[in-house]
Amino acid sequence: MPVGTRNQIIQGGGLHHIALQARDWEQSLQFYRDTLGMDVALEFADGDPPRKVALLDMGDGSLIELFEPRPTSPKPGSPAPNDPVIHFALVTTDLHAALERVRQAGYEITLEPESLSLAGKMNVTIAFFKGPNGEEIEFFQVND
Repeated sequence: MPVGTRNQIIQGGGLHHIALQARDWEQSLQFYRDTLGMDVALEFADGDPPRKVALLDMGDGSLIELFEPRPTSPKPGSPAPNDPVIHFALVTTDLHAALERVRQAGYEITLEPESLSLAGKMNVTIAFFKGPNGEEIEFFQVND
């Protein structure tokens, strides 16, 4: 995963992943994996009830996080504003400092820092907040 060096405010800043809500799981996975050549970096289940999630390497370590549809997800061809993008994640090497900067700027924190293990293979700390247009943004820190 690339780690940025040019942002002097959010240390280690850069793109970690873009989360997409699939409307057709198999077709979406096949498109990103087979058509666009993205390797599956990690697969796991998330949510309640659990649904499939795949992290696909875009080629430079940045990822697309593909979510299996829920029963209430729009069907293929259905219009839905801001769908299929769920959120975007910005990588940081100091999540707590980055989140504090967002908090001090007055933005709504929707998920305080949470450390977790993805499929027992990637230990991370994440936090979510809303941007100025209501967009969901995630800070994502990979822990060694």
